[in-house]
Amino acid sequence: MRMGGQFRSYIWDPVLISSQIVLLQFIYYSSLGLWIACLDLLIRYSPSLDQIFHYESLGFSTVHGRVSMMAFILNSLSCALGLLYFIRRGKQCLDFTVTVHLFHLFGCWIYNSQLPSTVTWWLLNVVCIGLMAVIGEYLCLRTELNEIPLSSAPKTNV
Repeated sequence: MRMGGQFRSYIWDPVLISSQIVLLQFIYYSSLGLWIACLDLLIRYSPSLDQIFHYESLGFSTVHGRVSMMAFILNSLSCALGLLYFIRRGKQCLDFTVTVHLFHLFGCWIYNSQLPSTVTWWLLNVVCIGLMAVIGEYLCLRTELNEIPLSSAPKTNV
């Protein structure tokens, strides 16, 4: 399907989109787990699933809560790189970012048997969505704006 006036045509491919969602979700949780494990080593705290899914473990009142929040912020940067390498389209960064965080919301809802009710959890996730989407879009747009080589033959001076 060719669309006039556009550089790239877009073909609806549900298998590709589903694969990208699963891959980004894997990147989200694996990099979050790595950030939590690394930061917990610094404060000598043992990592747990509560740090990922239990919304009350996030907060400014304890060192553990601040470290967990820092892991979420750093995870946004890691996931922005995932958007760059696996999504590669600036227009789709916000869609995939929101999708990843919606699945995280559902995971937290199931884990806690209720919706997260702390303002800190909601604000942190809004900040993480913003960071991941903006940085991912910036990185993708930089690669989209690279010059396209017109020939693959090496240039020779005659």
